[in-house]
Order: sequence, then C-alpha cells, then structure tokens
Amino acid sequence: MEVVPALDPGSPRVRFGVELRRLREAAQLSQTAVASRLGCTQTQVSRLEKATRTPSKSDAERLDRLFGAADGVSFVRFYQRIIAQPGGPVWFRSWAEEIEPTARILRSWDPLLLPGLLQTEAYARCLFSQAPQITPDEVEERVQARLRRQRILGQDIPPLVLVLVDLGVLRRKVGGAEVMCEQLSHLLEAARRPTVSIQIVSPECLTGLMGAFTIAELPDGKPGAIHAESSADGQVTTDLDSVTAMWKRYEAIRLWAYPEHISLKMIEKARREWT
Repeated sequence: MEVVPALDPGSPRVRFGVELRRLREAAQLSQTAVASRLGCTQTQVSRLEKATRTPSKSDAERLDRLFGAADGVSFVRFYQRIIAQPGGPVWFRSWAEEIEPTARILRSWDPLLLPGLLQTEAYARCLFSQAPQITPDEVEERVQARLRRQRILGQDIPPLVLVLVDLGVLRRKVGGAEVMCEQLSHLLEAARRPTVSIQIVSPECLTGLMGAFTIAELPDGKPGAIHAESSADGQVTTDLDSVTAMWKRYEAIRLWAYPEHISLKMIEKARREWT
C-alpha cells in the first residue's frame, strides 16, 4: 500500500490544488481537457489537485489564462507563495525555471553525486530525505521538482548534456543496493540518447574537489551562465569572469576523464557489483 505523506490543508500548494479542482469542475472541464491546456498528462493534473505535484510557473500562468482569475483566484500568487516557503533552494529557482530549460548545452561536473537531471526518483528521494529536519511533504515537493526538471531531456529540441562524474560516485551507496542498481541502469539508458554524454573522471583528478557546478551555453548570443553548489548554499551567475573561470576548471577536469565508451563499461561494471 502506498503511504501518502500528510499535507497541511492551509499550505499554498494544497490551496492551489483545491482551487484548480473547484474551478475545473465549475467550468465542466475534465482533467484531460485541462492537461491539454497545460501541455501535460491527466495524471499530472490529478497530482496537482491532490497537491502531490508542485506546480511550475508556466502551470500557474496558463491556469490564470484558462480561468481568467475567476472568483479572484490567482494561481500565480499561489505559485509565488509556494516557492517563497522556507526550506526550498531560493537561489536555484532562476536556474531551474529560466536558464536550464532554454540552454543549448549543459556541461556539468559532480565529485559526490550523480547530476539531478539523470537521477531516478528513488535516488533523489533518498538524498532529499537525509536533509536535517525535512518533512515528508518537503521531500515530496523536492523530488517532484527534480523530476519536472528532467522533462527538458524529452523536449523537441533537447539540450546537449555533457556530464563529468567522479569514479567514486558509482560506488557511493545511496539508498541501498537496489536503488543503486536501478540508478546505474538508468544512467546507461540515458547515455543511449544522442544528446547525452557521460564520462567518468579518474579519482586522481584533484582539480574538481572544490565542488560541483554546471555551465549553461544559451542560444541567440546570450551570455553563458553557471551554477555552483556548496553544502550550505549555491550561486547562479552570468558574470563573465566567473563563467570563464568555471570553463577553465571544466576543461581541466575533462582532461582526467575516460573516453565515453570506456566510461560506460565502468558504469556497467559498477552496476553488476550492486546487483
């Protein structure tokens, strides 16, 4: 039996779902009809109404256009209250909502974990559940936000995703052997996409020990952007000096990376070890 975490009936996420269902039924629209307006599935609309999926900014904007602020309801205001709640990575919102979805190329390095775009739900849930004093509701919100980010891999024109990962990540137990086996299988499956490249980096590389980061190459001559992570906070910037410095670090790390065909064999070997 699936255990559904208790939700605060007064939370903006729950209110978002309650008002969506009320206005949808008042307009005599099915969940499928609303899903077609949002560009998602009926199941995802159902999860919005049940507050088990966190809405995106575009969800809120499209719903406001659909219902025309009926009865004074503003889904954008609900969305703003949701993302303003404590515990969420405020610094990351501009990256996840504006930069990452429009990037032409995403280059990432991670010395400790697999990148969020390639994580399974179980792997991500285990990571988030380890945060100090986090509630089941907050874990679910963060997991669903991470899964929404991964939609960019299925866009009509997806970004080119170039991933560098430290060898030790393949053997860092997250959630147990079953989770790791599933995660590494997912990684191998993702690598079959023509727009995804995964390379394993030798543990002798010391250049990347300062932390994980991602570089976004944007279209139409827009300046590049980076996000760099730390244990307490993160940074998103388009500052030219910062972007240039991160490019140099990325290239220095890449020199220690195994060729892709060898990297995939290393992932497969690690997967068998977790089986």
